Amino acid sequence: MASIKDVALRARVSTTTVSHVVNRTRFVSDPVRHEVEAAIRELNYVPSAVARSLKSNSTKTIGMLIPNCSNPYFAEIVRSVEDHCFGAGYTLILCNTDDEPHRQSAYLQALTEKRIDGMIIISTGEGQDFQRMLHGLPIPMVLLDREIDEVNCDLVETAHLQGGLMATEHLIGLGHQRIACLAGPANLNSSAQRIEGWRSALAKAGLAADSSDLLWHSDFTSQGGFSTMQAILASPLAPTAVFVCNDLMSIGALSAAHQAGIQIPQQMSLIGFDDIELAKFASPALTTIAQPKLRIGIAAVDMLLERIQGGRIQTRQVILLPELIVRNSTTVVRPDH
Repeated sequence: MASIKDVALRARVSTTTVSHVVNRTRFVSDPVRHEVEAAIRELNYVPSAVARSLKSNSTKTIGMLIPNCSNPYFAEIVRSVEDHCFGAGYTLILCNTDDEPHRQSAYLQALTEKRIDGMIIISTGEGQDFQRMLHGLPIPMVLLDREIDEVNCDLVETAHLQGGLMATEHLIGLGHQRIACLAGPANLNSSAQRIEGWRSALAKAGLAADSSDLLWHSDFTSQGGFSTMQAILASPLAPTAVFVCNDLMSIGALSAAHQAGIQIPQQMSLIGFDDIELAKFASPALTTIAQPKLRIGIAAVDMLLERIQGGRIQTRQVILLPELIVRNSTTVVRPDH
């Protein structure tokens, strides 16, 4: 691979002149510039991004950690982030932590060593090692979708509690009284907040939320939703409706109900959370709580760029409101229920 010295020799100029032509940092006469550009083409010279970053103290690169690249919700968030980064002249490096705390910490360290300008983090769960690393992180960062206790930095997320409240109130409005919650991992703040919204709606309606067979935890995957829905259907007193805390689990839950011969929504209503693209193509089409994924991604990038450019000192939280999307998986409770 050709080096800047090779280009300088071919064009019969100094390496400093080549650098000025490549980076446009100083005026170079047209004849000399043409000679340098011709040498670059002939040698297929590719300037070193690392070398440029050492001079400018910027790599124009942003890192991003996500918990599960197979979850369409995260894929849709990443698309919004990547589009906005590209439009702002930044490259995005994406790392999938696969819900493994050790991998999350390893990627955080690797991205930091690559001299990225900033980082967007969707946590895979908390841990003292990860929290300690975040406290010592020498670059700007924004948390997206999930808060991390005792980490004071910029945050953009949906109002998860409000979404859980909205989903449960929709089911209560349809006449359901025995409403189960198929929640995500207990150690995630976003999951805990959705459960809190479910409990709050039930309490306001004077309905029970403390029964051990109404609250179920899974892992935010379709397989988890399938297996946990099987357990819900096998419980002694099955609910008439289920609030499932993400759409991927909802799709698994729909499959489990179909396999068990339970008609959705005629025999049981089901509402999800996220409004991933697949939700409208489920059978039946999934009623869900929509997160404003495009706006979430744009807000996270804007907040990060503002901090990278030194425009703000105080940390800030942007909490976006969710929206109820009514489709075909919920209906009025049957009289015999």
